Amino acid sequence: MYWISKTIHRLSRFRARAFLFLVILGPGVITMIADNDAGGISTYAVTGSRYGFNLLWVFIILVPMAYYIQEMTVRLGAVTKRGHAEAVFDGFGPSWGWFALIDLAIINWLTLVTEYIGMTAAMNMFGIPSWITFAVVTAILMGVVMSGQYWTFERLALLFCAFNFVYIPAAFWAMKTAGAPPWSAVFEGFYAPAFPQGFTTDLIFIIMANIGTTITPWQIVFQQSMVVDKGLDITDIKFGKFDTLVGSLFTCIVAAFIIITTGAAFYYHSPQIFVEDARQTAEAIMPLLPHGKGEWARALFAIGLFDAGFLGALCISLSTSWAVGEVFGWAHSLNRGVKDAPWFYVIYLLALVTSGAVVLIPGAPLITITMFVQVVAVTLLPAALVFLILLLNDKELMGDHTNTRWQNMTNWTVILFVILMSTVYAISVLFPALFSR
Repeated sequence: MYWISKTIHRLSRFRARAFLFLVILGPGVITMIADNDAGGISTYAVTGSRYGFNLLWVFIILVPMAYYIQEMTVRLGAVTKRGHAEAVFDGFGPSWGWFALIDLAIINWLTLVTEYIGMTAAMNMFGIPSWITFAVVTAILMGVVMSGQYWTFERLALLFCAFNFVYIPAAFWAMKTAGAPPWSAVFEGFYAPAFPQGFTTDLIFIIMANIGTTITPWQIVFQQSMVVDKGLDITDIKFGKFDTLVGSLFTCIVAAFIIITTGAAFYYHSPQIFVEDARQTAEAIMPLLPHGKGEWARALFAIGLFDAGFLGALCISLSTSWAVGEVFGWAHSLNRGVKDAPWFYVIYLLALVTSGAVVLIPGAPLITITMFVQVVAVTLLPAALVFLILLLNDKELMGDHTNTRWQNMTNWTVILFVILMSTVYAISVLFPALFSR
């Protein structure tokens, strides 16, 4: 009887913990999956088409990088009950605070442009004009956040997160195309990559773009503000960190499957096809896949691209609104309606309208914007990370939840790695002969 009683007790504890995790689930998963945004989808598509499976090893590095950076926002938000922008202003003063806010506002606005590029491109595949997509999507994005309830926003965002997995079946279909390599070649991409041309400027650019689309400054602000808005406290940190780990794994798994799809379909099967974004990928992949699968793959890419842009636009514009509201002392919560927090929603709408309007400019270099925004993001990332790590080492601020020695070693390594990659890329641009055979 004792073992029965003990088993029942363990099951009860497991159910209680599982329920608590489901309650806390949200900030980490939404932040990380939203990072597979429209610009990210295009970046991964280009990566696979140009280098096949040879850059899959990057995600072995990106999973821990993303987790260790974002789990700091969980601790900082739960302990201080303040958003990231407010914490930077209080910790480093107005000068550095304004620098951090302007840095965030610039990269957020540029990234929002790429989200609208992705959404309009996806809807164009279904024959819907860009201006209709812009108007309807902006109205829906406003409607999602105007309920005055954080929980409504979170559940809707989690629903959109689920659509991020539509790329997985496309990868399995692509691996069945004529000329596609066996799955063993996919695994070799994680431990035995091959670069016949050496480390060229283009290769360094693509690696930086993959880092920049997986780890971004807006994620830091967004997840910390979500933790505060949701009301998580110190007792929730353990589950919040697990939520972040799950999100980190999910976002990198989906990214890897996109690279597998385009690598199998283009790099190995049709290397003469050169794709530059997700829309071109969807159009070009249709005739390559087995009968009936091509149309489905095209539709899945379009749906996934739109969902990625929508979720990214939702989260990035909110991170801007939260940060500006924190700095100016305005009401800045999804639990407040428009009457209680008017400027919060004004900033949110302004970010959407001004960035989305760029897509409607005739002749705008949309593909170039999409790729370079990812590189700009990784270039501006070190400043945001330095502020975050210094705050997490403030004993007076964080108490028993300061960074451990291992966490500091890991996070400073991330910063140095990003700075190194940015420096190498700059050198490769100035002295391209050093990076070619």
